[in-house]
Amino acid sequence: MQHTTLAEKDTVLQAAGSALSRGLNVRHIRFMALGSAIGTGLFYGSASAIQKAGPAVLLAYIIGGAAVFMVMRALGEMAVRHPVSGSFGQYASRYLGPFAGFVTGWTYVFEMAIVAIADVTAFSIYMGFWFPQVDRWIWVLAIILFLGAMNLLSVKVFGELEFWFSLIKVVAIIAMIIGGAAIVVFGFQTGNDGGGVAPGLGNLVNHGGLFPNGFEGLLAAFAVVMFAFGGIETIGITAGEAADPKKVIPQAVNTVPVRVLLFYVLTLGVLMSIFPWNDIGSNGSPFVQIFAGLGIPAAPHILNAVVITAALSAINSDIFGAGRILFGLAQQGHAPKSFGKVSRHGVPWMTVVMMGGILLVGVVLNAVIPEDVFVVIASIATFATVWVWVMILASHVAMKREIKAKGLPASEFGSPLWPLASIVTMAFMALVIVILGVFEDTRVALYVGATWLVLLFVAYKLWVRGGGLRRAELVDETASLPVVKVL
Repeated sequence: MQHTTLAEKDTVLQAAGSALSRGLNVRHIRFMALGSAIGTGLFYGSASAIQKAGPAVLLAYIIGGAAVFMVMRALGEMAVRHPVSGSFGQYASRYLGPFAGFVTGWTYVFEMAIVAIADVTAFSIYMGFWFPQVDRWIWVLAIILFLGAMNLLSVKVFGELEFWFSLIKVVAIIAMIIGGAAIVVFGFQTGNDGGGVAPGLGNLVNHGGLFPNGFEGLLAAFAVVMFAFGGIETIGITAGEAADPKKVIPQAVNTVPVRVLLFYVLTLGVLMSIFPWNDIGSNGSPFVQIFAGLGIPAAPHILNAVVITAALSAINSDIFGAGRILFGLAQQGHAPKSFGKVSRHGVPWMTVVMMGGILLVGVVLNAVIPEDVFVVIASIATFATVWVWVMILASHVAMKREIKAKGLPASEFGSPLWPLASIVTMAFMALVIVILGVFEDTRVALYVGATWLVLLFVAYKLWVRGGGLRRAELVDETASLPVVKVL
């Protein structure tokens, strides 16, 4: 089989005027991988998860993290084999059929749009902490224009922004872990809000045990836990603009277990060792409590700076991820052709403009919809996220079958424990969707999700024509194994 090199492929695309610039290096993607696990789901969603499951939430994050790791390994194998910007949308189209690609791509765009609206609103609330006299819409408009302009410049600018945003978040988390561990080990705590309860590992079992709300509490926490991991699949989208995808994608994907253990399990373990689990979140942010416990009076301001950084990073990634998937959809004939046009810097500028327009609509919606709507938004985003993950796994299964059936070269970054791990992971994702329907506060996500899928089916039948009805054609970048001559 003849394989087209990455350089040859880029030359062909550039000649067609539709090339994305490969400006993301190892440093950019490595920190994007680190930062993608730190956001609203950790800083605020974690308190909700703890209230549902108690200390057992640590087990929920470990199980959820293991499932996400298998999704990322499946995506990583496909991304190294086919490093295209449309990523899992194009993989679904190639291996499951054009309708699967259409649904997967647009569902991810839907997810990013919902999350981005929530993120820009959160940013305006955070800025209101320091500038209460300034109307929130001013901050929202300012950040949309700023990040939109940055994303229009070049993908390298996006990479640099994500590098510094992620660096700040990672340093903050590590500082929280070290500070919290110091409180537990040395006991020099000045502001314990845990009702006079001394910090220590005993707090993990002294307030109702590891499972204070039973197995049902553990299941309920999965809806929040999986929301926290949402967006991690953006790493796969970077393959189309990575300078060396065969090197940087595996490195980024393989850090997922470390991120789960460090950012979630270790951080929340320290938190629940300092404060009884049922007090966490009841007296403001638990992370403010850590800094306050160390006798740092500026704790609220430090945390506010960190969560602002997290919000900026999230919005930046939302614009990038949705834009690149839209670019892939346009190439397949599943979105208007204008979304496939790129600027002279190799940026799909129409997709960036569209995301900016969606966020502006979000500003208006936020002014007329009660704040409680964001509980609904989180559960809807969880449904969309899990759906995309299931489609990634299904595409991977189909790809592996085709590799075996056609005797194609083995993948350079194969998924471990195949096929058992993939089967178990898909069963777990199905369980998460069932959980959304079982609990009343998240059930609306299934209604919205089902409606969304029906609308996509109608749109596909009405508007997709010509090339959009064919499977995506992807170049296989897998290097053939060298032939060893036996003398």
